[in-house]
Amino acid sequence: MVLELQQTRHDRPLTSPDRLLSTIGQSIEASQKALLDMQHPEGFWEKPLGADTTLVSDYVMLMHYLGEIDENLQKKAVNRLLREQLEDGGWNIYHGGPSELNATIKASLALQMTGYAPDHPVLKKSAKCICRLGGIEKTNSYTRFYLALFGLISWSWVPAILPEVMFLPTSFYFNIYEISSWSRAILVPMSIVWSQKPFCKPPENVDISMWWINDKGGQKGPEPGPVFSWRRFFETVNKFLQTSEGLYSPFTRREALRRAKRWMLERIESSEGLAAIYPAMLNAVIALDTLGYERDHPTFQHAYKCFMDLMVEGDTELAFMPCTSPVWNTAMTVAALCRSGLKPDHPALHKGADWLMDQEVRMKGDWQIKNPYGPASGWCFEFGNPYYPDCDDTAKVLMALDGVFYEDSTQKREVMERAVEWLLSMQNSDGGWGAFDVDNNKEILNHIPFADHNALLDPSTADVTTRVLECLGQLGYDMESPIVRRAVEYTRKQQEYDGAWYGRWGVNYIYGTWQVIVGLRTVGIDADDDAIQRGAKWLLQCQNEDGGWGESIQTYDDPHLRGQGESTASQTAWALMGLVAAGYADHAAVERGVNYLTGTQKEDGTWDEDYYTGTGFPRVFYLRYTMYRDYFPLMALGRIQEALQIIYS
Repeated sequence: MVLELQQTRHDRPLTSPDRLLSTIGQSIEASQKALLDMQHPEGFWEKPLGADTTLVSDYVMLMHYLGEIDENLQKKAVNRLLREQLEDGGWNIYHGGPSELNATIKASLALQMTGYAPDHPVLKKSAKCICRLGGIEKTNSYTRFYLALFGLISWSWVPAILPEVMFLPTSFYFNIYEISSWSRAILVPMSIVWSQKPFCKPPENVDISMWWINDKGGQKGPEPGPVFSWRRFFETVNKFLQTSEGLYSPFTRREALRRAKRWMLERIESSEGLAAIYPAMLNAVIALDTLGYERDHPTFQHAYKCFMDLMVEGDTELAFMPCTSPVWNTAMTVAALCRSGLKPDHPALHKGADWLMDQEVRMKGDWQIKNPYGPASGWCFEFGNPYYPDCDDTAKVLMALDGVFYEDSTQKREVMERAVEWLLSMQNSDGGWGAFDVDNNKEILNHIPFADHNALLDPSTADVTTRVLECLGQLGYDMESPIVRRAVEYTRKQQEYDGAWYGRWGVNYIYGTWQVIVGLRTVGIDADDDAIQRGAKWLLQCQNEDGGWGESIQTYDDPHLRGQGESTASQTAWALMGLVAAGYADHAAVERGVNYLTGTQKEDGTWDEDYYTGTGFPRVFYLRYTMYRDYFPLMALGRIQEALQIIYS
């Protein structure tokens, strides 16, 4: 279905539509040229995915754990850490954010490992920040895990992650497939390491005693929750598991490790590293070392190479990507080029579509455990991650392919029909869609001690659900479909009191609200619908004086800050697309937003954007999509151009 544009319900404020359309056209032309120039010879689009310094700190830790220190790379890591230190001595987890405890401890430890003395001014300053933020007592499970590797805290301080969990059948209330795909990929290798409790002697100068608040190294452990609570229950279970290890027979532990190892190796050997994401790949390298793999073993070499391929090395500094993102970037770019008027049979679009079709996942991954009915199809986020296709990427790839014209579309049709069937099979029982699994939503599990990364589960979210709706609507589905009706009902229930929707995978309410409005409209919900109008009015209220929109990552900690932040190209584009879909294409706010985008566009057709607008784990880990600032503005300008041409024709 093509999104139907209505005559708007307000006076048209545009004094010179022709001039505005001319400005939009020039901006589109420059943006298209810039994106076409970025295309890889193989057909995909890809730029490094940015992240905070914790990944650099963890790499320093890994070098010392493995005993293989590259002095040049270590120096570049130190340069990055020193440059990113904040005035108060800490390190943050997103551009412009406050110091964060775990990031600060990791950076401080990394600097000590590279030879910085604890009384160095840099570390004296960071120690004060660590104590101000709560000290080691307030660290999360993963920070404790890495501290325990070097004997800096007791393993009793690390939540029990037993490999025996591999014995639990899928029929059991808790098993590894009841937690999110990324969590199981992180935790399975951690369970191997936890069971062996290895010790690596840190450099002599490492001293973390000044980072304790209350016990100064006594390590009492975290305080349990209220007497009658799930947290207290799971803390009690955790203590029992930690103290009862001696009760497990050697055979039981060997078999548990064998199963965990087999599960891990299957996914390492068929992918660009375990789950193709940094934390799982890092833990897998440590687990392989713990299991006794020699450095020249093909499996260890493959796992380590995939990990190192995430490094982005500069002349004086280095960074690590949390993963690669070519499928997502290619689908978004193709869709943006199509929606902005590039001819649907353009060679670059053919090349991009051909590459995307070649990336279709044709094996059954982890998703089949809870969904044995769907065909093997879908797309993953990265170059090679066949165990983990996801609904968000699949929906966007389908929309991109739909916009590309082929004389003989047989192959495209077959691929799309198979992928749509898979996507429909992934709908949750509540009507929505999650990212990687079906009905991964047992909220009680969020109280498990190692769930403190705020993303143990993968339930339905409004943004993924309405991305799927947008895809289905574009392919001809509407409210006559029971699948669509269930998804729309789920989405309506997620609307916030002020009309906005929460954004799980993008920052934040602007992201969620834009995607919901577009998704609902594409399946036939009228622009006058109360939910859509409430969302649009919320977007109007959030516009900044410069004409743009922006929203800080702090909204994940304090929702009252929603819609507030310095303007960015990507968030402005999202808001504009939401308003256009809601019938406000010729509203003065849209004109101001267009002026913001065209006024901040650089001569080469691209935009600058320092702020992170992507979300990994809310309140824990965020992403800087370095292409969001380029293809989302183009997508928005294309939709505005199309709408205004209809209105003023």
